[in-house]
Amino acid sequence: MTISPRQIARAWERERPGTPTGSIEIVTPILRLAKLFADDRARVLRRAGIDSATLDLLSTLRRSGPPYRLGTRELAARTLVTAGAISQRVARAEERGLVVRTPGDGRRAVEVSLTAEGHTLVESSVDQVLGREAALVADLRPAEREALVTLLDTLTQGVRRRVTSS
Repeated sequence: MTISPRQIARAWERERPGTPTGSIEIVTPILRLAKLFADDRARVLRRAGIDSATLDLLSTLRRSGPPYRLGTRELAARTLVTAGAISQRVARAEERGLVVRTPGDGRRAVEVSLTAEGHTLVESSVDQVLGREAALVADLRPAEREALVTLLDTLTQGVRRRVTSS
């Protein structure tokens, strides 16, 4: 039996009057949903034969448009990971024949391009992941989706502002 966030908040209020519990009914469901989404996505990706880091790399290249090529610095910026992490991701994807590295403009610049195999894999993987996630949120009506998108954006901006300023 899963205890509701409201029950958790009430228990803390009972046991520790004055404890700030106002976030529990927001943060707990978000954390629970994040785990459900992450676990389900991991299952879909396993069946698709790709891990989340590789999907992130290939998707970023695919969304960049033809010729599906970006420099490693741009990849790092778009995926919000370090240059070292991009280097590792690219090396793993290159070993699988999903991308190729070529010298870019400048001494140390490297460009990464999707191969035909990488293009095929990202196309099928994205369809599987986004199709599944669309099914998971299908219970929301259009107006609810729009309201949720707005609220999540507001919350994300506020949390980011507070986290980065501390």
